[in-house]
Amino acid sequence: MRPLDIQPIGEELAIKWDDGGESFISLEKLRRACPCAGCKGEMDVMGNLYKGPDQPLTPNAFKLRRLTAVGTYGIQPVWNDGHATGIYSFDYLRQLADAGLE
Repeated sequence: MRPLDIQPIGEELAIKWDDGGESFISLEKLRRACPCAGCKGEMDVMGNLYKGPDQPLTPNAFKLRRLTAVGTYGIQPVWNDGHATGIYSFDYLRQLADAGLE
């Protein structure tokens, strides 16, 4: 599944999918779900998780500066606090959006 359009609208990321569906993900939820190694940690081949301490997020951390396309499979947000290492696959975005419906 691929998005036809992705736009920040107010405090949400709006996504129109190629199956006709639409998703809205709050920017705070999107930032807190950042999949980068710094935010979620990294696993070694033995399954051990290595992660630094959680960093407090200021209100500025939830403001989106811009979105960059990553190949044909995802996006990379750049946040107002400078964080820009998370790559969100389209599948992951759909999972985040669908989790909000439960």
